[in-house]
Amino acid sequence: MSPSRPRQTPSILVFGGGWLGQAVGRDVQARGGTAWLTSRSPDTRAELADAGFQAVDPADPDALKEAVSAVQTLLVTTPPEPSGCPGLRALVPALSASGAWPDWIGYISSSAVYGDRAGAWAFEDEPLHASSLTGARRVRAEAEWLEAGQGMGLTIQIFRLPALYGPGRNVIGRLRDGTARLVHKPGQVFNRIHVDDVVSGLRASMDRPNPGRAYTLCDDAPSPADAVMAWTARRMGLPTPPEIDWTDPSVSDSMRRFYLDNKRLSNARAKAELGWRPRYPSYREGMEALLQAE
Repeated sequence: MSPSRPRQTPSILVFGGGWLGQAVGRDVQARGGTAWLTSRSPDTRAELADAGFQAVDPADPDALKEAVSAVQTLLVTTPPEPSGCPGLRALVPALSASGAWPDWIGYISSSAVYGDRAGAWAFEDEPLHASSLTGARRVRAEAEWLEAGQGMGLTIQIFRLPALYGPGRNVIGRLRDGTARLVHKPGQVFNRIHVDDVVSGLRASMDRPNPGRAYTLCDDAPSPADAVMAWTARRMGLPTPPEIDWTDPSVSDSMRRFYLDNKRLSNARAKAELGWRPRYPSYREGMEALLQAE
């Protein structure tokens, strides 16, 4: 930690100013810091600026150079492309040109890197066997970030996330308007995580950096997707949506890919090494908090 950049006045550049990136930025702002967020869209950059963020065009090398020079930490949330991670392509030249030395760089990956475990537990130190193209691209992006970190002497942290939910991204609205569907695959389980718990996990890592380490941030309760839908419908006093099989033609290809992997994720490493605990250890606490917030 640089003495000229005290932790009590945090600053961050988030490469990818979407839903998660903005949640991280708001957390930094709430602690009295400054958040720089990127977006390729001029309209989105205007919205980010209206929200009090420093908006950056990721295609502008000078703007990126200025941003990396101004912050303590970097976070990459953009998904990889067929050619690799766009954040890596843009930020490494910016770091080299500016001579900046960030305290911490986080890369948001996906639990898809673990592939299908037939319901068994997945741990960070096991071989990665991605069973999808998107998962394989994440594996490649992780390796490239770790290699870049070693080559430049930078602290790179990898965060493997399952499905995210939170304000504005949950099943409550779909249950209310009748568009929710209860997709079922026998024996399938997976974890999820509330966006606030992702933010607190990232902050815990910034406080306890461990170069090259990967962490799975997830809840404590792997469970079927249809159980979440059914519980929330009961809690809202609404009928449970009709059940459809995950192979039904009405289920989109993107949704079907979501059901390909069947695994339980362990967050034990993040708890032990970062001192992190999810505020919402299962979907019940998380959905209850969202309902109460309404």
